[in-house]
Amino acid sequence: MTDTPARLLKLLSLLQTPREWPGGELAERLEVSPRTVRRDIDRLRELGYPVEASRGSLGGYRLVAGAAMPPLVLDDEEAVAIAVGLRAGAGHAIEGVDEASVRALAKLEQVLPSRLRHRVSALQNATVPLVRGDGATIDPQTLTTLASAATGQEALRFSYRSGDGTETKRQVEPYRLVSTGRRWYLVAYDLLRADWRTFRVDRVSEPFATGARFTPRPLPVEGGGGAEPEDAARYFARSMAGRQPELRLDVRFRAPAEFVAARLPPTLGVPEPEPGPDGEDGCRLRSSSTDSLEWVALRLALVDCEFAVQGPPQLVAYLESLGARLTRAASPENGPGHGPGDGPGHGPGNGPGHG
Repeated sequence: MTDTPARLLKLLSLLQTPREWPGGELAERLEVSPRTVRRDIDRLRELGYPVEASRGSLGGYRLVAGAAMPPLVLDDEEAVAIAVGLRAGAGHAIEGVDEASVRALAKLEQVLPSRLRHRVSALQNATVPLVRGDGATIDPQTLTTLASAATGQEALRFSYRSGDGTETKRQVEPYRLVSTGRRWYLVAYDLLRADWRTFRVDRVSEPFATGARFTPRPLPVEGGGGAEPEDAARYFARSMAGRQPELRLDVRFRAPAEFVAARLPPTLGVPEPEPGPDGEDGCRLRSSSTDSLEWVALRLALVDCEFAVQGPPQLVAYLESLGARLTRAASPENGPGHGPGDGPGHGPGNGPGHG
């Protein structure tokens, strides 16, 4: 192989597999002399790739972890596997899959050849994901479009559906994507309304990067008098707190704190150990949440242990109503609609939205 750049890329691809390569085997794979392999190894080191050499008859070369992340060389199968995995995670707003993952997906899809994009789409369309959580499903292409525009500081146009179903056209300067673990949100400056807005990404459709570049504006500071702009996560949390009443939770669980913490989303806080009156294992959760009453009640029930809600009063009342409804549901002879609170407006999902 006489083409030096192509040879270096193939050498790098070989070294990025987790094994040690004897110099003779590399020379055979690349169809060059061992001396050329040594020169190519030196070139990779000059480019910042930490290639380690071991001496002796069984010695060879391997790529090790360095101080910085060097560019990766992926073959077709690896690129498809990573793209499918990132798409699956991003599309369901799984906890721990944050904006960095979406940026990685945007970069990868930007350079994927058309034949590989087709394979990624085919695999995703043929797969039914079994995911944990109740977040809305999002088109990964929408996420990557928003992420690319925010990274490239490029204005966006899109259609937006509010909580009451109203469709509007928006033109914005995208700032950051924020993941709550259940949903994705876009923090952006709305050019038509001349103000900052947060948009639920599952309500965004037909996003289009206009090509118009912009200089990012500083996010408004709480109180209006600070000198430093807030980061996107703090701004988002503050804006959401103003939209939905805050629930001050006080819940006792008859289970160890570790058991409960493993089954509660981190956004609801961390329970503290607190033994019960008879000395049995127990814990107590004191925190605040701006999530809907229905969602909080559901997540508490999914912990799968005995618990008692001390507050807030509206959560206690909702759990009483929900408990009565579930008891009636377990008695089919009663039939639907035979008790209070069975009408529209009392079921999950009818609380205030974030639109």
